Amino acid sequence: MELYNMDNLVMAAPPKMKVEVWSDIMCPFCYIGKRNYETALKQFTGRSQVEIEWHSFQLDPNIPASSDKKVTVYQYLADKKGMTYEQSVNMHKGLIQIAKEAGLTYNFENAIVANSFDAHKMIQLAKEKGFGDQVEERLFLAYFTEGKDFGKLETLVGLGTDIGLTEEEIIAAIQSDEYAYKVRLDIQEAQNIGVRGVPFFVFNRKYAISGAQPPQFFLQTLEQSFKEWCINNPDHHTSGPIFKPATNH
Repeated sequence: MELYNMDNLVMAAPPKMKVEVWSDIMCPFCYIGKRNYETALKQFTGRSQVEIEWHSFQLDPNIPASSDKKVTVYQYLADKKGMTYEQSVNMHKGLIQIAKEAGLTYNFENAIVANSFDAHKMIQLAKEKGFGDQVEERLFLAYFTEGKDFGKLETLVGLGTDIGLTEEEIIAAIQSDEYAYKVRLDIQEAQNIGVRGVPFFVFNRKYAISGAQPPQFFLQTLEQSFKEWCINNPDHHTSGPIFKPATNH
């Protein structure tokens, strides 16, 4: 019988296939895309071996940092497209129905348009803490359903603490050049790989889905990309921790 010295081994997590998503938390299709992806993931047998990573993107970086004017989504689109308020409301009716079919409630009449850059800095912080998916869900719900104002620091602090971040680290991140750099790095990478709109899903750095596609599209892409990932990761079947030799630096 062969014995092993466990003192020189370190525990490593089993490998997982990565799904990356470029998204703006003010994008209505991004929330629908998130929910459709989650619907597909629930049907996917290998879901425990898939991890998601959210990347920052801004659909309109020119929105003023201040949200004092309290411009709603309806008014924002009317001003941007040169249409009446009523025309803007009518344009959103189909989108509200699509969201409803995905199990979401969109209250555009209460959604206050604000620059999302500070919110993205908090997202970068949450990713580091292991709360990436939780912060995206909380921010989407806050914006589209609850009518929260992202232009207010106290709003972001409240939403961040809801998912487990502390007030001190949220404020520090929003005031930090480091997290601003991380947001810009995500946006630059999106440009480098040809992202023109969001949501943009990348599976195992090989397959991409653009837009809020139906769950079946996500399921098919999960199955194909995971099949190929398994071939290159023969240890994927390991359900527990993997022990590897420790390295000295």
